[in-house]
Amino acid sequence: MSESMKAALKTAEGKFEVKEVERVQIPAPDWVLARVRVSGICGTDLRHWEKHEPELECKIMGHELAGEVVEVGPEVKNVKPGDRVVIETLLGDGTCDWCRVQQYNLCPNLYNVRMETVSRAFAEYLIGPATKFHKLPDHVSFEEATLLDTFSVSLHAQHLSGLHINDKVVVIGAGPIGLGQLQLAKASGADVLIIDVVESSLQLARELGADEAVNSNKEDVRARVMAFTGDRGADITFECAGGPSMQETFAESVELTRIGGKVVIVGGFEKGKMPMEIDWQSLQMKEIQLIPSASYSFWDIYPEMKICLDLLAKGKLNARKMITHSFPLDEINKAFETAQKKDETGAVFVALTM
Repeated sequence: MSESMKAALKTAEGKFEVKEVERVQIPAPDWVLARVRVSGICGTDLRHWEKHEPELECKIMGHELAGEVVEVGPEVKNVKPGDRVVIETLLGDGTCDWCRVQQYNLCPNLYNVRMETVSRAFAEYLIGPATKFHKLPDHVSFEEATLLDTFSVSLHAQHLSGLHINDKVVVIGAGPIGLGQLQLAKASGADVLIIDVVESSLQLARELGADEAVNSNKEDVRARVMAFTGDRGADITFECAGGPSMQETFAESVELTRIGGKVVIVGGFEKGKMPMEIDWQSLQMKEIQLIPSASYSFWDIYPEMKICLDLLAKGKLNARKMITHSFPLDEINKAFETAQKKDETGAVFVALTM
C-alpha cells in the first residue's frame, strides 16, 4: 500500500486543491483504516465554500462518507478488511461527561478531535475507532450509505421533538436535511407540509411523500399552513434551511407553529452572533418550545446512525432519489459549484467518488 494518498485541501480562497499527502496510519489497536469510496457535500460544507478561513487552510474536510475497510488493529472485532462500511464522523474526546453517556455530539472538544480523524472525507483514506464503522448490507450502495449522516441528523431532531403519529408537521427547507426530516416524519405517521424556494426540490419532496409542498416565493405560506392544520398551526415545525436564511426562517417557524407547539432548530447557524427579529411576546404567550438539535449520537442504547442504516436497508428511507449529481474527487470545485447553485442545477445531494 502506498504511503501517500490523494486529498482535497482547502485553499486560502476557500476552494480546494487536490494533492498527494501522507497517508493516515492506524494510531491504536482498536482503530480502523478505510478507503473512502463516496463522500458527500452538505450544507455545512457549503457554508465554508469560497471563504477565507485561515484555521481551515490546507485542511482536509468532509464528514459524509462510505467506504471499504483496508486494515484493522488487533483489538477490532466488528469489521474486517474488505467489509463495506458507513463511517460515523462524530468523535469526541472520550473523557468528558457527555462522551461518558454517549452524548458525544455535545463534547466540548468535538470539532478539534473529529477534524483530525473521522471528519476528513475528501481524501482517499480515513481512520477512526472501530465503533464508528457500521457494516453495509449487500443491497445498500456506497452512494446511498453516504446519506446516512444526513438522515441521522434528521432522526436526532425528530427524537428530540417527541413527534407522534398524526402530528401536523411543517418542514422549512427541502435540502437533504429537510428531505430526510420529511421521510422520517412520514414513516412515523405524521402529515407533512414542506416549504422551499427551489421548485425542483419541492417536486422531489412530493415524490418522497410530502402531503403538501409550498414555494414560499410564489404562495401565501401562512394561508397554506393554516389550511393544512385546521387553522391551528403546526404541532411541530422543523427549521432545516439554516445558514444566512435563518434570519427569516427562524421567525417564520415561530409564526407557523400552533399554541403549545414546538420549533426544532435543525439547520446550522453561521458562526458568531446573528441579529434576528422575532415576535418574542407571541412566542412566550403561545408557550412554544424552542428545541435546538445538534448532529446525532445515541438514542437510548442505539446509535442513531445504525437506526437510520436499518431503516434504509428495509426501504423505509429513500436515499437514491436524493442523489442528483456525482463527480470524481478531482472535480471537487465543480461539485461544490453545482451544489451551491441548486436553483440552476437542481442539485440536492452531490456525491464525490474515489
